Amino acid sequence: MSSINTQIQAEGLASTMLKEERQGFLLEILKREGKVLASEISARLNVSEDTIRRDLRELAREQKIQRVHGGALPRSLATGTYSARQQQAGAAKAAIAKTAASLIQEGQLVFLYGGTTTLQVAHHLAPDLHATIVTNSPPLAVALAEHEHIEVILLGGRLYKSAQVTVGAATVEEIESFRADLCLLGVCSLHPEVGISVPDFEESHIMRAAIQCSAELAGLVVAEKLGTAHPYLVGPAKALSCLVTDAEAPEEKLAPYREMGITVLKAT
Repeated sequence: MSSINTQIQAEGLASTMLKEERQGFLLEILKREGKVLASEISARLNVSEDTIRRDLRELAREQKIQRVHGGALPRSLATGTYSARQQQAGAAKAAIAKTAASLIQEGQLVFLYGGTTTLQVAHHLAPDLHATIVTNSPPLAVALAEHEHIEVILLGGRLYKSAQVTVGAATVEEIESFRADLCLLGVCSLHPEVGISVPDFEESHIMRAAIQCSAELAGLVVAEKLGTAHPYLVGPAKALSCLVTDAEAPEEKLAPYREMGITVLKAT
């Protein structure tokens, strides 16, 4: 029996709980167990499933959870502006970027999707590496301009300012003219059942196009984003050829991806 269940019974809360208390328990269960099933929680709290579903709807509106069929999953926390995200999880992102940079081989055509982790990949490429990088990130293209042997192709489109990437139909059309050896994708949310997901609709289309036009896909994800979900699906987890994460990622969260045959690299 979980400590949450024990606490509920010991305090005699159950059906007499206030809405705020009940939602607090839901968030705690989600944090500890990684998911909430409405049918199971209604029985544990001795309230109707409709009550639990209403709670989940409210929590979803507040962007504290991501609703899925039958319940909810953790939602990756809102990360603020691009410049603010550059300051978050700096050591973990640097380690992931260094490992991811080693995946790029001589002479390859690589799609490097914009993001604060992939930006750091640009700074970890071997100085003698010859490759072509296609990106939808102006900051990443500028960083790569310093590299003597890297050919840089910057995709056009509308600038999505908060993420500093280009998006839109024109961007998708340009991507479809390439056949990349590898796509390096900074992942907002990754869940073994839900897959790769993002908070922005247009970005989901760009990422999906990049994946479909690449022979292999490497997902770069910090440990705290494993097991989370966002509203817009990019693709299934099994689309990944390789998962690069940081040393803090617990093995129980990585095991499902290993079972899918995905190569898991823990950066140190």
